[in-house]
Amino acid sequence: MRDLDLESDRQLVRAIAGGSAEALGRLYDRYAGTVFALARRVVALAEDAEEVVQDVFSQIWRDAPRYDFARATVAGWIVMLARTRAIDRLRSRRARPDVNPVAAPEDTPLAANTASPEALAISADDVRNVRAALEGLPDNQRQLIDLAFFKGLTHTEIADQTGIPLGTVKTRLRTAMMALRGVLGS
Repeated sequence: MRDLDLESDRQLVRAIAGGSAEALGRLYDRYAGTVFALARRVVALAEDAEEVVQDVFSQIWRDAPRYDFARATVAGWIVMLARTRAIDRLRSRRARPDVNPVAAPEDTPLAANTASPEALAISADDVRNVRAALEGLPDNQRQLIDLAFFKGLTHTEIADQTGIPLGTVKTRLRTAMMALRGVLGS
């Protein structure tokens, strides 16, 4: 079933590249909940997370013709777009002194319950796999992954906050990402 989902995602992106708004709507229905949950985890505010969702799917609309299927799965591409946009929004908010940053809720799920039962089962399975993979990392790597991917800190900010040398931060993050890729098969 997983291969069918991968191919279905690819077909939707090809259709979007051809100008199909219907295909974009179907991809949105499939992934908007996941994008929102990830964005909410990073930016905390629901309004900001909603903006991230809009930004991500606007970017998908624009970039679908240039999407390279060999570089990542469609789901992986969408998650990386969401992460990047969420971190951009978080940094933008931090740069504005008139806005107080809000701590990200620790219990925000990684997937929302807006998809079909089949998608929810797959998504829940993916969340369990990612959580298990993260739990399999050494504490020092897991902490850095959390700071980089869920808190939106740069390598330099992580080094400053943790007191770990910058080169060590980069090495641990790279090692952790390689371990996650190996476990998750992406």
